[in-house]
Amino acid sequence: MLSSDYDPACLPDLLPLYYRRLFPFAQYYRWLNYGGVQKSYFQNREFSFTLKDDIYVRYQSFSSQSELEKEMQKMNPYKIDIGAVYSHRPNQHNTVKSGSFQALEKELVFDIDMTDYDDVRSCCSAADICSKCWTLMTIAIRILDRSLRQDFGFHHLLWVYSGRRGVHCWVCDEAARKLSAAARSAVAEYLSLIKVRQFHFSFNINIFIKESLTVVKRYFPQYALQDQNILGRKESEEKVLALVPEDILYIFNVHRATTAKKRQYFEKEIMLQYCYPRLDVNVSKGVNHLLKSPFSVHPKTGRISVPIDLKDVEKFDPFAVPTISLICEELDRPMADEDEAKLEDAKGKENEQDSTEKRKIRDYKRTSLAKYVKYFDQFLAGMTDSWKGKLLRQSDLQKEF
Repeated sequence: MLSSDYDPACLPDLLPLYYRRLFPFAQYYRWLNYGGVQKSYFQNREFSFTLKDDIYVRYQSFSSQSELEKEMQKMNPYKIDIGAVYSHRPNQHNTVKSGSFQALEKELVFDIDMTDYDDVRSCCSAADICSKCWTLMTIAIRILDRSLRQDFGFHHLLWVYSGRRGVHCWVCDEAARKLSAAARSAVAEYLSLIKVRQFHFSFNINIFIKESLTVVKRYFPQYALQDQNILGRKESEEKVLALVPEDILYIFNVHRATTAKKRQYFEKEIMLQYCYPRLDVNVSKGVNHLLKSPFSVHPKTGRISVPIDLKDVEKFDPFAVPTISLICEELDRPMADEDEAKLEDAKGKENEQDSTEKRKIRDYKRTSLAKYVKYFDQFLAGMTDSWKGKLLRQSDLQKEF
């Protein structure tokens, strides 16, 4: 019987196996190379590695998938972060003239961390999470995904579980990657409804707030009234009132006995204060800001940072995400006779040059990581058409000359 128990002390022994046989390098390279549309795009990308004993190594860059694989298998990083695409190779930044080494592009990213909700959850606090408060992450994904697609017109959004207590969003459209720092700040501030408190329900509610409330209303009764029992005790009621801005509270107290409409404003205010996404705006604003990579391992939980299937986001269970110890253990599990026969048949059809990559594919398909790599494949398939179109246009332009 397999066990998912994870012991951080075993991580140094597990990482070499993970990077050698399970990490999806082919898909990872396809993603960050973006079809090779822009020359040197992958080569000028910064990676940073956190090694054993918290040794932090920045400005890593690689010329190819093969070089990335070899270096990661050599260093076995405890954590991988992805940074910007720079004007020059990041690993040569010390040789570049001062001031000319500039961050040019990066995906528009968002980081939602459960610790930012500690004032609106009673089930857990700090780094702890449970199925009750994980609903907040589901709400965040639903609200932000809708807005980024419908309000901003983006298409290629990769949602990723952080491996412990939050989620990340990578907006990979070309237009998003080319956004200036000012434009990123504008998008982040637009989406940071709770932090900036720029809404007043005594006036018109814009379409963005209406759409966000539509999502929140689906989850609020179960999450806030039942799971968190926000009206169950006097202290809880006082906590609810403390979340409401003074101007809204004043309106409610002055007009308590007047119209039901004003009471609705108050109720909506509480719903949003409790359930609206809380963003780390600084992560989104900076072009050169680093963010944890998909398929990185969380050293404390051992869980893999995996893509989330948007079609089934309500069913996503962070506690069901495989640990590195589990998937390495699954590799040692004896295969069924039928599966083994299929693999032997596949071996005979392989070309020698790509046999290593095909073996790696077979390996992760034998583990709990398989379905998450499949989600990643589906995401990449959605981007492929846009790459093909740009490559064809470039080819046609070259023929004209």
